[in-house]
Order: sequence, then C-alpha cells, then structure tokens
Amino acid sequence: MTTKKLVLIDGNSIIYRAFFALPLLNNDKGVYTNAVYGFTTMLLRILQEEKPTHLLVAFDAGKTTFRHETYKEYKGGRQKTPPELSEQFPVLKELLDAFQIKHYQLEQYEADDIIGTLSLQGKEKGYDVTVISGDKDMLQLVSDKVTVSVTKKGISEVDQYTPEFLMEKMEITPEQIIDLKALMGDSSDNIPGVPGVGQKTATKLLKQYPTLEEIYEHIDDVSGKKLKEKLVTHKDDAFMSKELATINRNSPVEIKIDDIVYEGYSENEVSTKFKELGFLSLLNKVSADSIDTDASTELKEIEFTIVDEVKEELFTNHDAFIVELTGENYHSDDILGFSIVNENKKSFIPIDVALHSEVFKKWAEDETKEKQVFDAKKTLVSLLRNNVHIKGIQFDMLLASYLLNPSENNHDIPAIANRMGYRDVLFDEEVYGKGAKWKVPEQEKLAEHIVRKANTLFHLKDKMEEKLKENEQFTLLNELEMPIALILGEMEHQGVLIDTNKIKEMGEDLKARLDTLEKEVHELAGETFNLNSPKQLGPILFEKLGLPVIKKTKTGYSTAADVLERLVDEHEIIPKLLLYRQLGKLQSTYIEGLLKVINKETNKVHTRFNQALTQTGRLSSVDPNLQNIPIRLEEGRKIRKAFVPSEKDWVMFAADYSQIELRVLAHISKDEKLIQAFQNNLDIHTQTAMDVFHVEADEVTANMRRQAKAVNFGIVYGISDFGLSQNLKISRKEAKQFIDRYFDIYTGVQNYMEEIVQEAKLNGYVTTIMNRRRYLPEINSRNFNVRSFAERTAMNSPIQGSAADIIKKAMIDLHTKLKEEKMQARMLLQVHDELILEAPREEVEKLKVIVPEMMEGTVELRVPLKVDYAFGDSWFDAK
Repeated sequence: MTTKKLVLIDGNSIIYRAFFALPLLNNDKGVYTNAVYGFTTMLLRILQEEKPTHLLVAFDAGKTTFRHETYKEYKGGRQKTPPELSEQFPVLKELLDAFQIKHYQLEQYEADDIIGTLSLQGKEKGYDVTVISGDKDMLQLVSDKVTVSVTKKGISEVDQYTPEFLMEKMEITPEQIIDLKALMGDSSDNIPGVPGVGQKTATKLLKQYPTLEEIYEHIDDVSGKKLKEKLVTHKDDAFMSKELATINRNSPVEIKIDDIVYEGYSENEVSTKFKELGFLSLLNKVSADSIDTDASTELKEIEFTIVDEVKEELFTNHDAFIVELTGENYHSDDILGFSIVNENKKSFIPIDVALHSEVFKKWAEDETKEKQVFDAKKTLVSLLRNNVHIKGIQFDMLLASYLLNPSENNHDIPAIANRMGYRDVLFDEEVYGKGAKWKVPEQEKLAEHIVRKANTLFHLKDKMEEKLKENEQFTLLNELEMPIALILGEMEHQGVLIDTNKIKEMGEDLKARLDTLEKEVHELAGETFNLNSPKQLGPILFEKLGLPVIKKTKTGYSTAADVLERLVDEHEIIPKLLLYRQLGKLQSTYIEGLLKVINKETNKVHTRFNQALTQTGRLSSVDPNLQNIPIRLEEGRKIRKAFVPSEKDWVMFAADYSQIELRVLAHISKDEKLIQAFQNNLDIHTQTAMDVFHVEADEVTANMRRQAKAVNFGIVYGISDFGLSQNLKISRKEAKQFIDRYFDIYTGVQNYMEEIVQEAKLNGYVTTIMNRRRYLPEINSRNFNVRSFAERTAMNSPIQGSAADIIKKAMIDLHTKLKEEKMQARMLLQVHDELILEAPREEVEKLKVIVPEMMEGTVELRVPLKVDYAFGDSWFDAK
C-alpha cells in the first residue's frame, strides 16, 4: 500500500519570502504579481517533487492571536505589510483555487498552529508529512514522520530538516527548539527571551540541561556570573517566551485531513489564470496543450546569417538593430556583437566586422535610415565609444515598454515579449548563465540569441506603437522621451571632470573630523569601543548610560538611526553619534565612491541616467548616483567643489526651477489664490503663512514660514495630519487644524485632490500634463492602508510627473537652442530640478539670457515658471 503524503505550506511565510526575493512585477492591468509568481514557481516544484496526496496552504487570520493575551507586544516591532504585498494575498488565493488546492485560516490562531495541528494528525495516521516554511520556528514539528523544509536564499533553495539533520546542523533536538527560542528570544516576533543570550550560549546550556525547566532547576550550577544574573533577572521573560514560541498542536481546526485530499488541477483553469496574471513563462510547466504557440519555451527555429563582410543590401530603410554588451555599464563594458533584422533578412554582425566597415558606419550615421532599437541611450553611447555616432533612431522598445508599464520592474526584451504573449527569445541568464557561472557562449549560440532579440523588436514594434497611440502617449515617446534619451546619452558620454586632489583633500579632512568625533564619543562614554559595532554601542547607551530602550534585535539593542533620532535630546553623545554616521557615509559612499568611478583616462565620471525606472518619470542616476549627494550638511555640499569644467577658462553654470511642483499644483488645481500669489511673484511660503495664521507679511516669523513651507510641500505629497505632526513636532490635532485651514483658503487645491482620486478610481490611473500615466490598481482596495497610499499617490503623481515632463522638455529646447546659436556650452547633468552646464567664460552673458528663456518658456502654465541661475569655477561655486 502506498504511503499517503501530506504537504502543509506556510502561506504567509512563503509569500513574504517571495515578495522580498523578487523585483516588483505587475501584469498588464497594473496588479503586482512578484510574490504570487515566486510562490507559484515554488508550488510547481513542490507538486512535482513531493507528489502530495493531501495538501493545504495555511494563512494567518489577522494581527491578533491568543498569544497577545499572554504578551500584548507579541509581534509588536513588525513593520506594516507593504501595500504592494497586501494586494497579492487575494490574488494568491484565487490562484490556489485554480489549482484546486485548499487554503485555510483560523481566527485567533496563526498558520503555524494550523500546520502544527494537522501535521500531528497526519503523523498519528502514519502519513509522511512535509512542512514548507521560511520560519525556523517550525523545526519544533520535526519527527521521524515529519520533515520541515525551510527556505533559504529567497525561495529557490531549501534545507530539509529531519531529526538527524537538525542535530547535525544545530546540535539540538526538535523539542529543544522551543527552549532555544525561550532563551534567545526572536526579534521578528518580538519575543523577549533573555537579553544577551544568543544561539551559541543557549545551545551550550541546552547541551548541559535539556529543557528550560532543568536549566532553572540547576541555576546555581550555571557557569558565568553575568549569564547567571541575566537568567535569574529574566526568568519570567524566559518562561513567557517559551509559551509564546510553542506551536499549539491542538488548535480548534475545523478542516480535517480528509478534506484536503489533493487530486491534481485542471490544466485549462491554471493556464487561463497564468495568462491573466502574465505568467507566460510558466505556461509550459502546466501543459503543452494549453499553451499559445507564441508563448512556448520551445523556441521556433530561426534562420539567420553570420556576416563576414557588411554590404549595403544588408540594410533597408526600416531595420531593427541590437547592440549586445557584456554587462549593464555601456560606458565600460565590451560589445559582443550586433544584429540587424528587417523584412528581407536576419543577420548577426561580429564586432570586428562591423567596426572595420565603412558601409556599417555610413548606415549607422545616416539620419534617413530609420532604426528601431532597444535602449537608444545605451546604443548611442556604446557606439560613440567606438567613434560611430548613430542617427535615425525612430523607435525605442525600452522606452515604449516603460511608458506602457511604468510600474513594471523588468523591461528586458524577453520580459516585454512575455507580457505581450510572444515567446521567441530566451532570457539572458538562460544563454550566458548567472553570477560566477556567467560566460559568453560559442558564436553560433550568441548570434542566434542576439538575432532573436532584434527579431522580437521587429515583430512587436507596431503593436507597441498602436498601444501608445491608443493611450495618447505616442507623442510623449517621440517628442519627449526619445529626444531626451539621445541628449542624456551625449551628456553621459561627455562626462564631468573631477578634481581628484580636491576629493582626496576632502577625504583627509573628513577622516580628521571622524577621528575627533570618535574621541569625543569615547570621552562621553568613559571608555573606548567600536562606534560602528551595534553590539558594543548598545550596552554603552542602554546599560552604562541608562538611556531608554526603544527597540531590540536578535543580537541585543537596536542602535538604528530612527532609534538614535528619538533619543537625540536624552544625552549629548547621541548628536555626535548621528553626525559621526553621516560623515562616515559621506566618506565611504561619496568620497571613496567617487574615486572608484572616475575614468582613469579622462579623470571624468560618466554617470548613467535611469530613464525607465521611476513611476513618476523623474530621472535617477547610478555609478555615481548624483541625485543623492547630501546637501543639508556643509560637508556634503562641499563635494560639489570637485566637479569642475573640463576646459581651461570655462565655468560651471547651474540653473534650477524655483518651486516647480507648487507651480504645477497651481496650474493643475486652477486654485485662484495660489495662481494669484505666483503671478504677483510673492514668496509662496510667506503668503501661505499669512493666510493660515491671519497675519500681515511683516508679522510672519521664521517658524511660521517654516510651518507653512512644510504644509505646502506636504500637500503636494498628500501628507496626513500624522505625517505633518511628525515633521513639525506638533500634536496631531494642531496638524489637522493646520491642514483644514489650508484647504479652507485654497479650495481649488482641495477640489483637485478630491477629483483626482475619483478620476483614479474610475480609470485606474492618473496622467501628467503630457499624458504620462501612473497606474494605481490598489486605489479600489478594501484595505484602508493600501487604498490610502494609492489615494496619496494619485494626488502626487500628476504633480511630480508633470514637473519631470517640464524639465525634460526644457532640456530638449535648450539643447536645440545651443546648437542653433552655435555655442560651445553644453549640458552635463540634470539633478532633480536643476541643470548643470559647462561653458567658456565669454558665453556666460549669453547663457544668462538663453537658459532662463528656454526653461521658463518650455510650456505654458497658468502661472509663470521661474528659474534661478549662478555660475562659478565649480558646481559648488555655481550655487
């Protein structure tokens, strides 16, 4: 007789693991799916490997359990579930229904208790039981009939715990897991344990005395004075922790093992669900019959030519063109080859053949030869490095995908193809491998992969353009995103000169400051210790200096920044520690970080602007990240002194928009009072203070203006009374009164906020002034927190996104004007609302006119745009 196999899955634990292991993904309706996708890949593996006869996925029923009666703070330190994960729970349950897998939750009990109870019943009936979880608490269930598989490294690998493996790995028995938790506690569940007792000490004690009870029976025999003191002092905590950590294996579970018989799933139902969720790459794992031909992982054969000489007949006037690199950094990574696909043929051109060909160069630089590419900026820069200036780019698949799916994290060609139901290209890691196993395959395989990319681009271009036109975003792609991509490419290739001596000098100054601060902290502590070690810092602050304990971790006291900020008025050591950390981050991230990315040949940094990342359309940058240089600290601002002109007798010229988001708010909301303030060139924060506090301009104090400023910018971000109270350190009641008074005066703003939320609920998205979309599938969620976040996002996205659109258009206008005027001045960087140029000193007077003119006149709003500018010998001096 075949042994019955019971598989019990900890739903909460696995979906959490999957969510944090995978990048955010969503389907074409904008619903987040990464956690469900990860869970599903694991589920398919479980069904194949375990072949269960009985199967259940258990979930937690809510935040309050019977354990809270014992200890109110149980799980108290946990952060709120991210809304992007919350909305995936119902999606997962629908998918389990499609698989015909039972799922169950029980009020006042956790998934652990359900699994503990059913695993015991299965064991008693002689079933082979497998428990799958990411939580080592479950190890207490291990027995000769119960194996617990614990996920590690996300969800792709598991350790299978039997009693023997547990003893080998942790040197304890399953029953002792509860005693171990009782001693060492668990910060993730806020179980206190005995402070200062870690896994090593707890295991040593349990080897001598097998249970918590026996440890306390022999407390006088415990070696180590301090350890004994801790055990005695925290005896109640230890026993309470044992109670909290014990899984209830006699929970009032209504579902019986006979109710969870598993007989398999309907391939059609699961396939339909996979298509709805966009899991096209998983379709082949459920049934070959139910898969669309285009979505199959069995790729259709493709005929192509490896070119040994570039001839004109290779090209047409409409070619899909792919540049393949060894990595993501097109400023330094090598080109592996090129592919060209058009209606006549499919070709792979090895790099040496292409770059030694005048025919190839002529085609690339011919504006009249229209080219479809993936990532115009990468294409431009990687060819500029090889003295080829590509022109005639007419379509960019990356940017088209980004505009259609701004919340999507993966815009690689295979991912785009999957979302569009076209599966005729492999993911890069399927071809090259991953991490240490990455390698370039032999030429035939490499050529086929790159040709397939170009072929996918060629086939999907028209579909993507149709969708953009349907969304009224075709102009946004062609007149904003693609032109700015090429401008950014030129800026990146040009790079910014760094004065390395200045950077090193700053590094030495910072090191001296850090040494001084370290001495001062040691003096205040009365002893020397490692400031960067929370293990050493915690006891100094909370035991020696007696500061109030805010939060605990597995290893002791939390000394995280948010904890220290709450203690800032408690002791003079805290501000020094915070400054030490800030300066330390400046030193490691910006001083040492900049030195690492300076090009040794040019002494320049060539940042990469992320154009297809943020959901608002704002640019970010990497290698180095220039958007995040801290400017609140004087030391942070000074880093800009190292950014200098690349030519003799040139200057840095910086121009930035003044309060652009508030001006966009005035335009979008049509608020008469706000419009009037900007049209009269009033200081908007002073005006708001006058309106809210009912005072004249000369009666507005610095504090009033500061509060008004917080409200103005808070309104833009949909701030709550709680958020404002935290920012201004006032009561929530005062903050609410402040916001209410603001809306009483600026009624147009309040109407806009209400209307835009309704619009988002109706359409599922909001738009900017240039039709950029932000999808908000969670706007109709029944979960209050999830819905509230979406509503705030609906209010903010059109403002932030429109500001991003405006500065991009201004850059295009300015770039065009500089060329028309045949000026040498050139744009180097865009940081938030600021543009940084370098120019010959003699062009400065002309720039003073042209730059504000282009930036202020780029779009017509109901209020004037205002630009401030300055220039000097470095970026710092131009501020």
